[in-house]
Amino acid sequence: MELMARATAAVGAAMVAIRRYGAPRVQAVGQEPQIPEARAQGIMTLKMPTAKGWAPGHVPDCAPGLAVNAFASGLDHPRWIEVLPNGDVLIAESKEQPAPPKTLMDHAAQATMRRARAIGISANRITLWRDSDGDGVAETREVFLQDQNQPFGMAVVGDTFYVGNTDGIVAFPYQPGQTTITASGRTLVSFKPNGHWTRSLIVAPDGSGLYAGVGSLSNIGDQGMAAEEGRAAIWHLDLATEQARIFASGLRNAVGMAWEPQTGVLWTVVNERDGLGDETPPDYLTSVRDGGFYGWPYCYWGQTVDDRVAQDAEMVARAITPDYALGGHTASLGLCWMPAGTLPGFPDGMVIGQHGSWNRSKLSGYRVIFVPFANGKPSGPPRDILSGFLSEDERHAYGRPVGVAIGADGRSLLVADDMGDIIWRVTAA
Repeated sequence: MELMARATAAVGAAMVAIRRYGAPRVQAVGQEPQIPEARAQGIMTLKMPTAKGWAPGHVPDCAPGLAVNAFASGLDHPRWIEVLPNGDVLIAESKEQPAPPKTLMDHAAQATMRRARAIGISANRITLWRDSDGDGVAETREVFLQDQNQPFGMAVVGDTFYVGNTDGIVAFPYQPGQTTITASGRTLVSFKPNGHWTRSLIVAPDGSGLYAGVGSLSNIGDQGMAAEEGRAAIWHLDLATEQARIFASGLRNAVGMAWEPQTGVLWTVVNERDGLGDETPPDYLTSVRDGGFYGWPYCYWGQTVDDRVAQDAEMVARAITPDYALGGHTASLGLCWMPAGTLPGFPDGMVIGQHGSWNRSKLSGYRVIFVPFANGKPSGPPRDILSGFLSEDERHAYGRPVGVAIGADGRSLLVADDMGDIIWRVTAA
């Protein structure tokens, strides 16, 4: 079977070469993206760089006027960041644990993902890092919480610490300054695991509730829509009543979430479907409406129908067009609001960690970008904050950015790199 998987991967590589020849020259980015016509792929494009890691002294490339250093290193697939009020930094260390492969393409995809260090045994823990002397490098590491189930999102409200495990939101008793949790948790809401497994969390501005991103099981409802019930959505959990409901749906894989402070509107980044082309459809950044439906799996970018899916005209008619395209298959995962003045030369806007593509002939993502905002909306083209995660020939990756968060000092940006096993800290040069 391994030999057959290699053969399937070789065919996939040939498809990469063929499709690269006719690949779009313009990235589908912005409020009015140029999205090429869909071309369904009989054999999925499969291209990922081999994990290489960072050699001593090698760091990502910064935008002019910025500097970067390793805030913490030696982690095990760090995915998400939560900065506590006292300045301690929590890191969720977890990894995709694949289901047994059923097809040759499954075998080929999993072999490719292992080569990229994207799947395997999950650490299933949250670690606490403390920079006591304020030099931008953490000196103290504590195991804050362990034996979780693919932990990802984290939040603190009052005397409770919340974890977004892949199978639900769990609450733990917590006191400010605490460096480890040994008490048992209590599950408040359960989610279906597997598939898009991350469960991001964000607290409502008034502290009354939590929002959780729950991705789809499959690419386009491949196992039937009954298997997708409760998925491809953002959930809301009322902390007073502990009642949960779907807040918005049709979001294939909504991961990072952030509040735009001027309007108080929730925004998210969404990973769109695979198998239609290098730039079709683009991942996106969008505001999120209560009760809103964003198209998946029936359509994308408004009412553009995906004819691989059994259609529902009523749902297509309801679909909301996202606000801002981020390019095809960038795997935009991390999201945080960055106020003007946090980093020199950057106004108000959103920071996005782009984990990087696997389903296109020319790689995209593998960078940290900034989208400027004005009057509560995106107001210009994206700019790089960090790049240089890929070798020039795209054969190797030194790292892959995921979660992003503003540092406790308000003058730095923290970036989780799950391939390099590092938390990067970006500041003024």
